[in-house]
Amino acid sequence: MPAVGIDLGTTYSCVGVFQHGKVEIIANDQGNRTTPSYVAFTDTERLIGDAAKNQVAMNPNNTVFDVKRLIGRRYDDPSVTADRKHWSFEVVSEANKPKVRVEYKGERKTFSAEEVSAMILGKMKEIAEAYLGKTVKDAVITVPAYFNDSQRQATKDAGAIAGLNVMRIINEPTAAAIAYGLDKKVGSERNVLIFDLGGGTFDVSILTIEDGVFEVKSTAGDTHLGGEDFDNRMVSHFIGEFKRKHKK
Repeated sequence: MPAVGIDLGTTYSCVGVFQHGKVEIIANDQGNRTTPSYVAFTDTERLIGDAAKNQVAMNPNNTVFDVKRLIGRRYDDPSVTADRKHWSFEVVSEANKPKVRVEYKGERKTFSAEEVSAMILGKMKEIAEAYLGKTVKDAVITVPAYFNDSQRQATKDAGAIAGLNVMRIINEPTAAAIAYGLDKKVGSERNVLIFDLGGGTFDVSILTIEDGVFEVKSTAGDTHLGGEDFDNRMVSHFIGEFKRKHKK
């Protein structure tokens, strides 16, 4: 049984499998190749992906997203403090570990970032299994090159909770280089710059590639800069404009 590759993103996730000599990015039950990294809790059920994102306006307090911005971080991390202002769901501290608190089936529940990420990974596992018609156990999961050991380990733990054997955690820029077939172009050693700006993280990496072997020479970036931050800036700007115009 082949291993699957999972891109666990801040805003969207996707899953692929290598078969018949090429990578197949697998569509979900909505026909989309990317699945929103959203989990929602209701009085009757738990929703993951498109179904969760589609009901966020009606259930903002119990719909969790951006969990990649919590994973492997402490509750008192300044970025967590800043993010909480933009989130409609509640984040609480348990021994300085951030947990989301929601109402699920009429009860108050708390979940760690690893547990919520595991729900998303479980969904990606299901998507792959529906396509392949087989049970999926082994996975490779990508993380920003700038993720620290704590964030990497927490991502691995999330995979284990989802019932996956995480064979490897690889850097997103390296995965991007492989996706572009940069490992296939033979010849002398080459230097490649990968610019990866996502929904919540930003990486710039310099890789050397020789005979299909990648080596990350240098990496820079921000594990807390992405499209979400642009959105938040725009929202803050227009709130200010609205207040100025309407004197509120």
